[in-house]
Amino acid sequence: MPVRPPWGSKERINRAGDALRRMRHPEALAPDDAIVLDAWRSAHRHIINTFQGILRNRTRGSGIVVAQRLKRRTTIIDKLDREPHMRLARMDDVAGCRLIFPSIKELNAFRGEFEWARFNHKRKNHPDKYDYIKRPKPLGYRGIHDIYEYATTSVKGAPLKGLLIELQYRTRCQHAWATSVEIMTHLTGFEPKFNRGDQNHIEFLRLASEIIARTCEDMPSCFPEKRDMEVAAAFEAVESKLHLMPVMRRMQPSEETSSGRSSEVFILQIGSDQSLKIHEYPNRGAAAPAYFKLEKDHPGDDIVLVTAESFAEMRDTFRNYFYDVREFVRLVDEGRKALKSRS
Repeated sequence: MPVRPPWGSKERINRAGDALRRMRHPEALAPDDAIVLDAWRSAHRHIINTFQGILRNRTRGSGIVVAQRLKRRTTIIDKLDREPHMRLARMDDVAGCRLIFPSIKELNAFRGEFEWARFNHKRKNHPDKYDYIKRPKPLGYRGIHDIYEYATTSVKGAPLKGLLIELQYRTRCQHAWATSVEIMTHLTGFEPKFNRGDQNHIEFLRLASEIIARTCEDMPSCFPEKRDMEVAAAFEAVESKLHLMPVMRRMQPSEETSSGRSSEVFILQIGSDQSLKIHEYPNRGAAAPAYFKLEKDHPGDDIVLVTAESFAEMRDTFRNYFYDVREFVRLVDEGRKALKSRS
């Protein structure tokens, strides 16, 4: 006899999503909608664990960093608001794994091999659909995303069949840029990746993406028509208005450290005062109830549940929560000099 999922049907998920879009705050949801939403989000933990195991086995000893996260309630609300035709049951990035590679060559090699791995999970998108390295986003984002659909033949796992997970592939320099965007969002309240906020800040990040792409990976980003000297000059012009680089050079990363326990699951919590709290757990089963409770008790905080093999790996992958812009600053400073020397 088929096992009925605790959240009911896809249509039931979509009704909860529609209510969430209307309310714009999870605490305003009716209790039955809130239960459905949390059960559905929680179900994605198993999908994450399955893919994390596969990815770690295939990357062990390679220098490729793997981490995972469950999408935040506030981010789900924001996506529903930005995309009015989005149905919650079709949202493909509630579960996510991020892989960070030393180079584009290694990224492409791994991605090509992974597509043909011996498992039943299927990639849903055309290989080029979310290739933001070939076609960077207009605001400067570079990386590749793939959407996989979970498959299983077990009766117990049947309710999870068809749930989706997003795999994000980035090189280290692409990751340095992307995390600096998140840090700027925390500090300024602007959201450059969604083209929200001061246009000078957005232009600063677009030009920084171009500098890093050209000098680290010998390819253009979002200004392919500009010559090297023009890119450097345009960056310096907008930087002369903002004076962001001196501020970023003075920024000290958060000094939060591990408790010393052998934890692999972390909850990162940034409060309204921009302070960071780290909660550590031995496994996701212990972390999930605490995560949902923190979301409920601190609705204004930025809270994310992540998994990594070590504290150091987690800190590197989610460096935006630690306000660590050091690599971004180094790449931009060195890149500007390199572009000028070419001209």
